[in-house]
Amino acid sequence: MALSARLVSPLWPALAAPRWAAPRQHRRLSTSPGSGRTHDLRGIFPPLATPFSPTREVDYAQLEGNLHRYASIPFRGLVVLGSNGEYPYLAPHERLELVSCVRRALPKDRLLLAGSGCESTQATTELTARMAEAGADVALVVTPCYYRGAMTSDALVRHYTEVADSSPIPVVLYSVPANTGLDLPLDAVVTLAQHPNIIGIKDSGGDITRMGLMVHKTQQEDFQVLAGSAGFLLASYVLGASGGVCALANVLGAPLCQLDHLCREGRWQEARDLQHRLIEPNTAVTRRFGIPGLKKAMEWFGYYGGPCRAPLTPLSPPQVEELKGTFTGNGWL
Repeated sequence: MALSARLVSPLWPALAAPRWAAPRQHRRLSTSPGSGRTHDLRGIFPPLATPFSPTREVDYAQLEGNLHRYASIPFRGLVVLGSNGEYPYLAPHERLELVSCVRRALPKDRLLLAGSGCESTQATTELTARMAEAGADVALVVTPCYYRGAMTSDALVRHYTEVADSSPIPVVLYSVPANTGLDLPLDAVVTLAQHPNIIGIKDSGGDITRMGLMVHKTQQEDFQVLAGSAGFLLASYVLGASGGVCALANVLGAPLCQLDHLCREGRWQEARDLQHRLIEPNTAVTRRFGIPGLKKAMEWFGYYGGPCRAPLTPLSPPQVEELKGTFTGNGWL
C-alpha cells in the first residue's frame, strides 16, 4: 500500500493549523508552545537528502521536485545539510545555494534548519552567519570531532558558547556519535541549555535514558530535545521530546507526522502499532544501508533519490532486494 506522492500546486500551500493543536488533556503530550520561545520545534523535520545528477552535480531541479511532493505533508520544517544531506561532500558554495534554494520554496511559517558545524570554532562561526544570510532560521551545529580526544566538556562548552554568542540565528546542538565517534556530554548539554541563543539539541545516539535526563535537567530552560531517528521517536515523546529529525521522513513523511499526531492526542496503542512498523525500515535506511539505501527507497515512493557522491557506493542488487523486502514486510510497499 504505497503512499501517494501527489504534486501540490502552488508549492508549499498554507496548511491549516495542525489538528492536534487542541487544549492539553490528561495523557496527551503538551500542545502549547513554551512561554517566550523564539522557535517552536514541535513536530517532524526531514533531514533532506541532497539530489545529485548522474554526473554527481547538485540537481536543483530534482530538489524542487521533491519539495513539491513534500508539500502535502505537515512537516514542522526542513533540515538542510544534515548527515543525510551528504554535508561533508559538498563544496561551500553548494551548501549556501542549497539553503537559498530551499528557503525560496518554503513559506516563512515553516522552519529551515541548516547544518553549519565545522571542525574549528572560527569556521563554524563564519559559516553560521552565512547560513543566516542564505535564509536559515536555525543553525544545526554538529560536534567537532577530528581531535575527539581533546573534545572535553569544557572545550565543547567554549566552542558552542562562542558560536551561539555570535550567531544571528538560534542554535540547535547536534550529537551524532555514529558519525563522529563523540557523544556531546550530558553535563555540557545542561550547561549550554542555559544560553539564550541555544534552543535545543538533536540527539541521534538512541540512548533513551540520556534523552530523558536531558529533558528532565533542562526543563527550566527554553530548550527542546529532538529525537534524531524514527526508530525511537515514540519512546522519546513519552519522555518529553518536542519533535524528531528523522531520515525516514524523506520516505515515509506522512506516517511519521501521523505518529507525532497520535502521541499528541494520547492515542498510545495506535502510536505503538505504527512505531513498530517503522522500526525496521528506519534501521534499513540508517544503520543498515545508510544514505544509498535512503535514496533508493525514496524512488519507490515517488521522490528523486539518485546517486550519492563518491566514495559512497550504490547498493548491490541483493541489497536492493533486502531493502525492498523490509518495506514490503512492514506494509509500506
